[in-house]
Amino acid sequence: MSSLTNPTYSIGVEDYFQGELVSEIRHEYVGGQVYAMVGASDRHGLIALNFATALRPLTRGTSCQLFVADMKVRLTIATQEVFYYPDLVLSCDPNDRATYFRERPCLIVEVLSEATERIDRREKLLTYQTIPSLREYILVAQDQMRVETYRRGNDWRPEVITEGAVSVECLDVDIAIETIYEDVAL
Repeated sequence: MSSLTNPTYSIGVEDYFQGELVSEIRHEYVGGQVYAMVGASDRHGLIALNFATALRPLTRGTSCQLFVADMKVRLTIATQEVFYYPDLVLSCDPNDRATYFRERPCLIVEVLSEATERIDRREKLLTYQTIPSLREYILVAQDQMRVETYRRGNDWRPEVITEGAVSVECLDVDIAIETIYEDVAL
C-alpha cells in the first residue's frame, strides 16, 4: 500500500469494486479506506513471475488456481472488510471462485519493496493469519536472495532461506531459491 486516497471519506465495498473496474491503478481497501498501489520494479516483476512459473505446472489439472498480482484476497477483521492484492495467491478450494477475489487461499506470496515491507511484515502478516485456510505466507526480498516463510503448522514463526530450496506445502514442492531469483540483478 502506498498512499491514502482520501483520509476523511469512507466508501462502501460496492463503490470500491465499481471504482476498481474503471481505475487505471489498483487500490487496496481496508475498512472503508482506499490505498493506491505503487508500481513494481523490474526485480519485483521477475521474482513474482519466476515464482509463479515454478508453481503453475503443479496446478494444472487440479482444483488449485494461481494468480499473479491482480487477484484480491478478501478478509473480514471484526466488522471491517479488507481487500489486499498479494503478489501471488493460490487457492485450492473449488468453492472459492468469486470473480474478483479469493477468500480461502492456502498460499500468499509478497515480494518486499521499500514502500511495502513494513506493511507486509506487520499488518498483512497478522491479518493473513486470520484466514483459516491459509497454510503459508511467504515474503521474498528483491535486493538479496532471502525468502521468509511463515507457516500455520509452525505457529507462524519465520523460516529464513538464503540458499537451497523454498518449500511450498500447499503443492508439496520445493523450489530452488536460484529459480526464484533467475535473471534478477542483485
